[in-house]
Amino acid sequence: MKKILSIMLCAALTGTTVFALAGCSGGGEKKQDKGEVNIYNWTDYVSRGEYDLMDVIDEFEKETGIKVNYTTYETNEEMYNMLKQSNSSYDVICPSEYMVSKLIRENMLLELNYDNIPNYANLSERFKKLSCDPDSKYTVCYDWGVTAMVYNTKMVKNKPTDWDALWDESLKGNILMFNNSRDAMAVAMQQLGINPATCTKEDVDKATEKLKEQKPLVKKYVMDQVFNEMQNNQSALAAYYAGDIAMMMEENEDLDYCLPASGSNLFYDAMCIPTSSKNKENAEAFINFMQKPEIAAENFKYLRYGTPNQKAIELLDKEYTENELSFPSDEYLDKCYVFSDIDDEVYAYMQEKFVEVQAN
Repeated sequence: MKKILSIMLCAALTGTTVFALAGCSGGGEKKQDKGEVNIYNWTDYVSRGEYDLMDVIDEFEKETGIKVNYTTYETNEEMYNMLKQSNSSYDVICPSEYMVSKLIRENMLLELNYDNIPNYANLSERFKKLSCDPDSKYTVCYDWGVTAMVYNTKMVKNKPTDWDALWDESLKGNILMFNNSRDAMAVAMQQLGINPATCTKEDVDKATEKLKEQKPLVKKYVMDQVFNEMQNNQSALAAYYAGDIAMMMEENEDLDYCLPASGSNLFYDAMCIPTSSKNKENAEAFINFMQKPEIAAENFKYLRYGTPNQKAIELLDKEYTENELSFPSDEYLDKCYVFSDIDDEVYAYMQEKFVEVQAN
């Protein structure tokens, strides 16, 4: 989802980061004949050989002879606007659940030929018929996770147990909050007993007031800045994505985590093919490759978000599979909600009110 890691895999470019990835063995005639595939994915959302892990893009090119052109985005909305407003042609995108619903509603996705994606069978049943695609026509789940909290044990006296810790006045000036409207509003709605999965303008108004109560306590509204803040002991408590929290804790032994007792957002991203695709079979080959067990396992080790690939999980050591930040229990997941595609007018209103919160 919507996730931005602190480690850049290649040199950053101004604005959207673009990787033009050629084949590793010289780009000979055979590779050119296999064509190309244009991937549009989240920033730092695939293993590229860091930390002695596999460069999965390189492996795909070597195995298939298909050249990968890899471009990244930082939000679902950025990706949507690019598809909607530009002439760019992409073959594989990786939207989050609510954006998948929107793209299906607006006829912006092609139906997949699952005969070309036999590794779809490796996914666990929970992640096969997604709520945004109940008939499994358009999606192959890429990864999933939950929202949670990370805190510094030297700065927080009592271990947090639920989202109300983000309104703890004793932590004034040391709290980090999501810098995106959907996640921030969802936390506030949970505090008010509102189901964040679907919401109205009235729900947004109530959440706005709750966030305004919190505003004097907040040090910063952050996304990728959370890594430096928490890993360098600059803040006490942050709301963020559980897989990223696992990575932060590896960098700072003073950090610990809390899965909120009341539940949280269960999110997932899914690989899809937009209607702009000019290389559909190559796109399906890429999606299928990413669900090979050994590839999905390597990719998980880099991302630390849960893999939906059950065969990949069987290849992982217990240090990974028993970490509830990456793999919360089914009991916990049953307490979580999944965002749905809310009305465009309500979503625009949510963004407007969140700007109001930050400016207040």
